[in-house]
Amino acid sequence: MNARPGKTGSIVGRLNARLFLRLLGTFLLLDLLLAGLAGLGLFWHAEHRCADVAALVEERGVPTREALAWMAAGDYTIVPLERAPEGRLLPGWLPLPEETADGLRRWEAPACYTVELPNGGEPYAVALDLTGALRLLTAAAAVVAAAELIFLLSGLLRNASIIKKTLRPIQELAAAAARLNSMAHMSRQELEALAQELDKINATHLDERIDLPGTQKELQALAGAINGMLDRINAAYQSQMRFVSDASHELRTPIAVIQGYANLLSRWGKDDPAVLRESIEAIRSEAESMKELVEQLLFLARGDNDTVRIEMEVLELTALAGEVVREMEMIDRTHAFRAVWTEPVYLYGDAGLVKQAIRVLVDNSVKYSPGGGTIALTVEGTGDEARLSVRDQGQGMDAASLPHIFDRFYRTDESRARQTGGTGLGLAIARWIVERHGGHIEVWSFAGVGTRMTLIFPRAAPAEEAE
Repeated sequence: MNARPGKTGSIVGRLNARLFLRLLGTFLLLDLLLAGLAGLGLFWHAEHRCADVAALVEERGVPTREALAWMAAGDYTIVPLERAPEGRLLPGWLPLPEETADGLRRWEAPACYTVELPNGGEPYAVALDLTGALRLLTAAAAVVAAAELIFLLSGLLRNASIIKKTLRPIQELAAAAARLNSMAHMSRQELEALAQELDKINATHLDERIDLPGTQKELQALAGAINGMLDRINAAYQSQMRFVSDASHELRTPIAVIQGYANLLSRWGKDDPAVLRESIEAIRSEAESMKELVEQLLFLARGDNDTVRIEMEVLELTALAGEVVREMEMIDRTHAFRAVWTEPVYLYGDAGLVKQAIRVLVDNSVKYSPGGGTIALTVEGTGDEARLSVRDQGQGMDAASLPHIFDRFYRTDESRARQTGGTGLGLAIARWIVERHGGHIEVWSFAGVGTRMTLIFPRAAPAEEAE
């Protein structure tokens, strides 16, 4: 995902901010509308109040200057003018009162509205004090603003809660996808549920990924979990395709050999004892190789499906290593085997599987070591680890090969594959066994010097102490 630092934020905060700003904008527009209506109402009140005063002047005449002091106590003042009226003449289409229709108007300061009337040659001005009305409007505006502020602040908390509740299914889906992504093994029911969710994804599009803007934090987590799951599925699919291809290639050679000798026997080999004997031995040898290969393939397939039965118990690693040494001494007379340990070392595991892993390492040393060389098995307990090392004086491996030696069907020396009879599956099986016991394998090797492989298991106490 192309998430850029500095722009990553929570979608909850973003949505909440957007709702806050939208609501704030709505309130500002309403406030402007209310302010316009208040101004229009204030003008309408002032105009009709001046019209009432003008009607009173028309009835009683313009008051003298001595009476102006008494009028100052009210909300209006009538001032005789010694000049022509000044101000703005409003458009005739406005529904103005008849008494002030021909007057000129001025708005002097916020609280003073003045209308100057010609009055047939005796002009006068009506000045209306709007302080009381403005105070009332100001108080009303303060109440409205306080109510809006309270609503906005409470809306921040309320909207955040609503948004989180709305996005909770997405967060739960992201958490579920992350749990599926972190599972090393899934049950059949989990796989079926996953297949239903991802039924639109096919093998030709496993390399596609979900890309979301870096500003959407929750959806980014969901996309990351799904992308991680797709990475794992894609890697498993590619590994399976390579496995099937390599297995087909490995089986093709012995089948071709068997077919060749069968054709040879069919043509003229039945009457030639030497050809017959050679053909039978070759077919038997290739059939044995195919049997070994198929058994290894079935073991790895059961391991991938997690159907290998593992019976755990306290084992003496030194005793298992001693059994393998004795067996190899009877089978192989061309190498010397040396067992190195001083005291029993115990682990908790399956005896058959651990012994199989030891055999894999010893078989490799035998195959890739020249005759007359020594193969040493060392067992030691260091801290919480039980370590078994197999060291040979063979051809060794170069640095480029070491990262791949546990890959299925990988061989460091393809030219010797047929001679040694290796399938390239032994180390993959050994690693699977060791990892299922909570351990790992260490490898030390130099070309032309030799190889040392070490099986490392969690160490256990003797069975008597465990009880």
